[in-house]
Amino acid sequence: MGAEDSFTDKISLELERNSNVSYDCKHVGMLSIKTANKSVEDALKMPDPVDLYYGLFNEGEVACLFADSNAGKSIFAVQMADYISRRRRVLYVDCELSEKQFQLRYTSKEIGFRYVFSDNFYRAEIDPEHIGIQNYEVSIIKDIESAALETDSKIVIIDNLTYLCNSSEKGDVAGLFMMKLIALKKKLFLTLLIISHTPKRNLSNPITQNDLAGSKKLYNFFDNVFAIGQSAKDKRIKFVKQVKVRASEYIYDSDNVIIYEITNEGGYVHFLHKGYGKESEHLRDRSEEDDLQNHSNIMTLHKDGKSVREIADLVNLSKTSVHRIISQEKRKAECSRDDSVPSEDVGQVGQMGQSYPLFVESDQEESFIFELDNSDEL
Repeated sequence: MGAEDSFTDKISLELERNSNVSYDCKHVGMLSIKTANKSVEDALKMPDPVDLYYGLFNEGEVACLFADSNAGKSIFAVQMADYISRRRRVLYVDCELSEKQFQLRYTSKEIGFRYVFSDNFYRAEIDPEHIGIQNYEVSIIKDIESAALETDSKIVIIDNLTYLCNSSEKGDVAGLFMMKLIALKKKLFLTLLIISHTPKRNLSNPITQNDLAGSKKLYNFFDNVFAIGQSAKDKRIKFVKQVKVRASEYIYDSDNVIIYEITNEGGYVHFLHKGYGKESEHLRDRSEEDDLQNHSNIMTLHKDGKSVREIADLVNLSKTSVHRIISQEKRKAECSRDDSVPSEDVGQVGQMGQSYPLFVESDQEESFIFELDNSDEL
């Protein structure tokens, strides 16, 4: 008896032991309730998720690919769609390039070559003459649903999120939009890949979930998140790193990123696989200027009323480090202020000869209390 047969027998035995339990699915509003054993039993009847692209993207997921501007995320997304379309139908919703721009990217005038995609690869773009201002986000989701049905595509790639959800930085709006996309996914049994971007980032810092643009709530809705990074050592080199994995194996972490070089071979622009490496090998060495800029960003966020925890999330540092930097900057400011104050017996002389101190401590001066939670430190 093989290991697989043994596993199946154990599952069957466990189900028999619990045969006296009612397995009827109950519905309470939006919730469907089963016993845990019934959930396992039903899931066993479903096929396991299929790896669609080298461990980065799996069937049945709502995944996200993000990168900085001009990092090549659209090129990589089309490459993924091209690969998958050799076996499955793919709908690519292109909100980035016009039809002509897309054609030029995959055509070489010099040699008269045009790259030929699979007929399973469908591309859609937004027709400006049919854009409705009212209920735009609801309408675009309905149109994507209709397009998926029209092309019989179970895999949909959306490039990119900003064009579909104009207020992705607002938590409630972004959350509601993602819930609608997930509802569409479940309704049609789709697999979704959403392309997003990252604000300008410091190339000396590793890529984290905090680099995903928009509300932090977005990250929680994705099953799988991976990113393209720019090598600080060579502008031609890119690397791909997994940031979040929910169901599959966490393969491409910071110690094993995928190394690529963008190349154009006969009119086909694509990521050429160069091997694997460590993310640290492609990060810029930290300079004094980087540290000064980082300190400045932290103090700006502090003055804006952000908590130590919020600042730590935004700048990819621990709360202890943020606490230390703010303390250092406050002490520098106090020392600078003290150095500018004359001796104690010299003050500003008033009309009646009364001496006033140049600086008066206010009762409202910030006492600089931090909300440190030792359980979350380092």
